[in-house]
Amino acid sequence: MLETTHFTDIDDISASELDRVLTRAADIKSGDDETQLTRATLAMLFEKPSTRTRVSFETGMTELGGHALFLGPEDIQLGHGEPLSDTARVLGRYGDAIMVRLFDHEDLLEIAEHSDAPVINGLTDDAHPCQTLADLLTIREHVGDFDEVSAAWVGDGNNVGQSFVLGCAMAGIDLTVATPPDYGVDDDVLEKADELGSAPTITTDPEEAVADADVVYTDVWISMGQEDQRHEKLQAFEGFQLNEDLLSGTDAKVMHCLPAHRGEEITGDVLEGERSLVWDQAENRLHAQKGLIVELLEE
Repeated sequence: MLETTHFTDIDDISASELDRVLTRAADIKSGDDETQLTRATLAMLFEKPSTRTRVSFETGMTELGGHALFLGPEDIQLGHGEPLSDTARVLGRYGDAIMVRLFDHEDLLEIAEHSDAPVINGLTDDAHPCQTLADLLTIREHVGDFDEVSAAWVGDGNNVGQSFVLGCAMAGIDLTVATPPDYGVDDDVLEKADELGSAPTITTDPEEAVADADVVYTDVWISMGQEDQRHEKLQAFEGFQLNEDLLSGTDAKVMHCLPAHRGEEITGDVLEGERSLVWDQAENRLHAQKGLIVELLEE
């Protein structure tokens, strides 16, 4: 089992535990590890809609011999009068673990504080650590040993980017982050990355970021709930699109956590091209989360 009770961000586990989770995920994926969590129940609490998060967790629990219970905004009292602490106490007694996908990261922390069962962050506005597990598993499969990998994050310093920054620091990946001046990774995340291993190189020049990269990663510029910022962001992110012009002269692989806005942060030909690791990356959400759940719950 992991030393941590909850998985609210990637650095809730140590670097050695991160390696253990990824190894476990790879062994489960290959069939070398056939661990079952018979009759285990995962309560899945969704404030935000999802495709990959719901399907990967639900499928993963089924394949592990357990059960996943979907709880959407209309299914429970979340936001309808019952305190988060009460919801957490009850769900923690019913289920073996709770996965939450929420807007406010502080709500996640409150649920974790009051739950007797492990709480897994399926996404908040601040962090997406399960995505980072899948990202790192994909890089290890397709690019190589982490200490020999150079990666670039190009685009918005959002929740996915922030967890990826911490994950790269823990894994020893050399990371460069290129964002427009007002859309960078939070300073406290950069400070934490420095404490965990090393902070990424920061630039506002996407060409500089991708020049020596083995893998280039991007995400949508307009996240869920930011639709009113669309015009402003499209102007600010001009030149940050992953396209063949930006990637010319490099053999870098391309990653995207999906959903993708083709023609905005990435072109369709790059997303669908030979560089793309996107579909393996999406599949690895399933395997990485199974590795995490087994490590959290196995006695």
